[in-house]
Amino acid sequence: MRLKDKTVLITGGASGIGKIMVRLLLERKAKVIIWDINQENIDKTITEFSNKGELYTYTVDISNLEQIQHTAKKVKAEIGIVDVLINNAGIIVGKYFKDHTASDISKTMEINANAPMFITLEFLNDMLDQNSGHICNIASSGGIVSNPKMSVYAASKWSLIGWSDSLRLEMEQLNKKVNVTTILPYYINTGMFDGVRSKIPILEPEATALTIVKAIEKNKKLISIPGYIYRFTRFAQAVTSITIFDWFAGNIFGIYKTMEHFSGRKK
Repeated sequence: MRLKDKTVLITGGASGIGKIMVRLLLERKAKVIIWDINQENIDKTITEFSNKGELYTYTVDISNLEQIQHTAKKVKAEIGIVDVLINNAGIIVGKYFKDHTASDISKTMEINANAPMFITLEFLNDMLDQNSGHICNIASSGGIVSNPKMSVYAASKWSLIGWSDSLRLEMEQLNKKVNVTTILPYYINTGMFDGVRSKIPILEPEATALTIVKAIEKNKKLISIPGYIYRFTRFAQAVTSITIFDWFAGNIFGIYKTMEHFSGRKK
C-alpha cells in the first residue's frame, strides 16, 4: 500500500512508537490523525510536526465508548474517510494478579482489547464501501507467551491477536480489499516497560516504528518483532510439553523473570 495521500488514524499517537510512526507517516505524505488522551503530549507533537505535513489531533479517552463514537463522527465530518487505522494505544499494570483491582482489570481490557474493536467498528464500513483500507493492530509477544506479573496485559493482548487475525480472515472470505496486519513486538524501550530486565534485547523505538510502517506498506498479515520470537514460540509450544516449554522460557531465556523489577512509565 502506498501511504501517500492516504488518511491515517493512529491511537496513542502523541508519545512512544505512536509518535514516531506519526513522523514516518507524515514523511510519506500521508494525512495523519492522532487520537490521544494526553493534551500536553498532543500540543508538543503539534509543535514538533506542524511543518512536516497535514496533521489533525483529537483528545479522546478510548476506554470510553461514547467518546470513541462521538470523536469518530467528528473525524468523518471534518476530515472524511479513514484509509488506514493503526490501533496503537495501550497500557500495562505490572503486578501479580492477586494485587490487581477491579479497575486495573477493566481499564486494561477496555483500552487494549475492547477499544481497537470499537474504533474499527466505526471506520470499517467506509473501508468496505470503497473496497480498500488497512487496519493495523499493535498487540504484543505477551499475547503468545504467558508471563508472571502481566497476566491481565497478556489476557488483553491474547484477545487482540485472536480478534485481529479473525478480522483478516473475514475480509478475505468477503473478498474485500481491506487488509489487516497484526503486530507482536517484544518489550520496547519507550518508558512503558521501564525496569524490565531481559536476556533478549529490548527493542529500540525508531526501528520498531519503521518496521510497523513497512509492514503496512507491504500488507503483511502478522509479524513479530524480532521475527524469531513468534516462530520459535509457536514451534516450541507445539513440540514440547508445557513443563519443558516453561523451563526454556523461564530458565534459559529468563522471560518469566523479566517483570521482577518492573516500574513502568513515570507519571
